[in-house]
Amino acid sequence: MKRGRRNRCRALLAGLALALAGSTGAMADVTVLGWPGGPEETALRATAKAYNERPGLAEADKVRLIFFNREGFWDKLQADLAAGSTEFDLNLIATYSLGKYAPFMQPVDLPADSAKVFGEKVLKTMQFDGKQYGVPTDLSLHFMYVRKDLMEKLLADDGWKKTYGEIAQKYLGKPLQPVKPDEWTWDDYAATALFFTKSINRASPTRYGTVLQMKNLLFNMMVFQTMARSYGADWQDATGKITVDSPAYRTSLELYKKLYDAGASPKDSLSYEYAEANAAFGAGQVATMLQWNAAAADLDNPAKNAAVAGKIDALAPPKGPEGRTTHIHGLGFGLNKASTHKEGAVKFLHWLAGAEAMKIYAEAGGSPALDASLTSSLPKRPDLAKIGDFAGQYGFVMTGGTSAGALQVYEAQAKAFTGYWAGQADLDATLKETTAKMQELLKK
Repeated sequence: MKRGRRNRCRALLAGLALALAGSTGAMADVTVLGWPGGPEETALRATAKAYNERPGLAEADKVRLIFFNREGFWDKLQADLAAGSTEFDLNLIATYSLGKYAPFMQPVDLPADSAKVFGEKVLKTMQFDGKQYGVPTDLSLHFMYVRKDLMEKLLADDGWKKTYGEIAQKYLGKPLQPVKPDEWTWDDYAATALFFTKSINRASPTRYGTVLQMKNLLFNMMVFQTMARSYGADWQDATGKITVDSPAYRTSLELYKKLYDAGASPKDSLSYEYAEANAAFGAGQVATMLQWNAAAADLDNPAKNAAVAGKIDALAPPKGPEGRTTHIHGLGFGLNKASTHKEGAVKFLHWLAGAEAMKIYAEAGGSPALDASLTSSLPKRPDLAKIGDFAGQYGFVMTGGTSAGALQVYEAQAKAFTGYWAGQADLDATLKETTAKMQELLKK
């Protein structure tokens, strides 16, 4: 009971202080808890302002924004929701932690037209146990970034083609020839990464062919599983059985290790995540990289990355036996079960799920995955067309990927898989350990 009182008091004090700092309307009754800093806050503020200025909107239905600090945001949110805080009616949610919050949130029925705005796969990023828990406002997925200047030469230079084929045969056991990057399989990606590695091919203009994010970090597992899924990987089958010990995971884990051991990725890749991978690619030292869509603008900015800006293509990931795939997860907003202004909160959610709101959100810097009919009317955001297109065609969420144990699953995989890539355990032991941990975390 003491802990509960402390949580409620903490939530009250934080809510009152931050509500004043982030208010968009003193008379508003519907309070929205957002993520501070970056484009998400900017976009949310612009969208809330537009909503509050709608003709005929009752004062009691206007929204007010509050923001917690990013550091410890999810832990604090869980504590406040569990304590029954009424200081916010709507709050930020994420695909990978949705299961943790679902017990303290109320499912919502979105307007039928929301499927035309986002598409069913994107709406699924805000679903748990078959119920919709929110509106997906920002989407993260993966692009395959390639140096198009290097790829154009590879496709045209007979000498390079000959060397490419020899390297593919030696390292992959296949007599491959270069193809356009947008037609790559993972074998084509691997052969290209090996060819553009100077320690393998002295004529390579780059030091490394690729850069792998192999640090023991849960977000790196999301990048890795884009490859694994295209080979057919999933966390569970229809009966709930853990399926990580599969040919799909084995093939993908082995390919990562093969590239790392061959020197196609920097030797300190075991400590790499988003920032380090971007730095290596942006410096012009890498030919191709699987990376988050968020990197696109910075990598193509001559003021930040003069060595590669204007020389990059951002493509959908290569094909596996199951086709092209990309991990997707969303940030969005859902309804606090303890809300005392549910009617007004649902009105805002319904508007937020519509085309008008999402255009405003996108133009203000957010990253929603939208239908092509909407992105065509946003000429200042050409990246959004790819996000919506790739998410709709290739996006996936692993079975169990929105469960209460999802974050811990990614963490367990990161620990085990990084250990395998570092040579600390063999593949059989790695998958046995991972299976046991996932059984514990994903049990009903």
